Amino acid sequence: MIYTKILGTGRYVPKTIVTNEDLKQYVDTSDEWIYSRTGIKERHVSIDESSLDLSYQAAINAIDKANIDKDEIDLIIVATVTSDYAFPGVSNLLQAKLGIENIMAFDINAACSGFIYAMQIADKMIKSKSFKKALIIGVEILSRLTDWRDRNTCVLFGDGAGAMVIGESETNQIKDIITGSQGDVDMLLYCKNPELKSLKHNKISVQDHIHMQGNEVFKFASRIMPKTINQLIERNNITMDDIQYIVAHQANARIIQKAAKELNVSMDKMYVNINHYGNTSAASVPVAIDEAIEKGYINRGDLFATVAFGGGLTWGGALIQY
Repeated sequence: MIYTKILGTGRYVPKTIVTNEDLKQYVDTSDEWIYSRTGIKERHVSIDESSLDLSYQAAINAIDKANIDKDEIDLIIVATVTSDYAFPGVSNLLQAKLGIENIMAFDINAACSGFIYAMQIADKMIKSKSFKKALIIGVEILSRLTDWRDRNTCVLFGDGAGAMVIGESETNQIKDIITGSQGDVDMLLYCKNPELKSLKHNKISVQDHIHMQGNEVFKFASRIMPKTINQLIERNNITMDDIQYIVAHQANARIIQKAAKELNVSMDKMYVNINHYGNTSAASVPVAIDEAIEKGYINRGDLFATVAFGGGLTWGGALIQY
């Protein structure tokens, strides 16, 4: 039987940092107001780099750490809601920039859960024996969709990219992945595409900004994150003590704290880097995983869990032995 494992991880964020103090110039807020409600101190914002540029740097980083030739990759999946173009996808342009020919490459949109969705797709495609090594990317330039005058949302988001190479394994290391969705009929979290337009008037299309009912999203996230972790534990007949570390989507430090309380685990077991990056949507989980590995919180042989939630409403979680 074919199993899968992580071969390498990588990340890249833009050089420009916007602090809470910087935001005071544009919106009625303060460092204390933002940090006490979100845990965020600063975020990276892209000034002159595209989603493709961020993806490429994260991909090269992951490929180098995987110690493979890029031509061994036969599948690329990019999770994003901020593609540079409606088409072609970031994945197709990344394929060309990496110089990899004649492979499958496509984008998916599952908002902040996108990377875990991409992982599940790649995992199943490798286990089907159709592919051997997959490059999966979570990338966002949410500053494109941010209303910098809306203090309830502009303080939350940042830009970045995270990457992972997964491949065939003789042992079961990517042990389980859960994904789910419930239709967001109440539009708790959304960003509209340009409006429909008539042939007669042909008005210039205008891009919308992110809209969010923060309290309702908080309630959803606080419920679904511990529920997903508990499902992974039950499905794999383990206990919380068997999990060395939990890497959650970095949307709000208070959500992570509430999830830890619900799971009855110490915050020492929860990776938190939102103070430096803000919410980077699909990039959040892979950036955090790569950083946790680099800092030695996750080591070879460790069993860790990752979990995310996002617009859609979507969610996902994975149980992985690194």
